Amino acid sequence: MTAPEITDVLHERALRLLQEDASKIEKLIEVQMENLTTRHCPLYEEVLDTQMYGLSRQVDFATRAGLIGELAGKEIVSKLERNLAVLYEAMERKG
Repeated sequence: MTAPEITDVLHERALRLLQEDASKIEKLIEVQMENLTTRHCPLYEEVLDTQMYGLSRQVDFATRAGLIGELAGKEIVSKLERNLAVLYEAMERKG
């Protein structure tokens, strides 16, 4: 394998791992959206916020290390932030 091929493999792997972590957070958001009929749970919000913060730090590191492109990193975080905003708006309306 040549150096560029190794770099491509590392980029793909880093992006895949970050997307897997983002998918886990997406599932947490989906579960909470499905359970809006239950009472508001600040602990769940805290878990989501902590997970989002951790993922954003991972994305920042991967971007700074050159493992993923800046645009790819922003897309991962932005999608989750939009979904989280929808969840919080729905929770606020219910509240």
